[in-house]
Amino acid sequence: MTAQTSLSPASTAAPTPAASCGSPAAAGKPTCPVDAVLRLLMGPWTTYILYVLRTQGPRRFGELKREVTGISAKVLTERLRMLEEAQLVRRDYQATIPPQVTYSLAPRGAELTPLLDMVKDIAIRWQSEDAQPVRQAAE
Repeated sequence: MTAQTSLSPASTAAPTPAASCGSPAAAGKPTCPVDAVLRLLMGPWTTYILYVLRTQGPRRFGELKREVTGISAKVLTERLRMLEEAQLVRRDYQATIPPQVTYSLAPRGAELTPLLDMVKDIAIRWQSEDAQPVRQAAE
């Protein structure tokens, strides 16, 4: 996905037709910019990979595979390629023997840091709330 998406609060002006969150555009593609970002992030393992890179820093493939528990090498490769294409992840290749490839957040991926942190905070709060015993309605 190569569409430019801005999540900055500076874009609080009235939405233009191309940026409105309404019915699909003539070509059948959604025109809502929020939809485009969420579709990118909702792919399997995507937020997990971004979160690991955000919290652990640059990682080589094997390190990422160990830290993203349960992901297969094939799926990790696909996700990293997709994230690189979307300019969220940077792939740094060093022609050594053996070759070294390191993945890190690209500037666009780093822009998602506040969003990932907010989602993490909500998830922790919800887990805590869900762990509380359910109160009886009769009380």
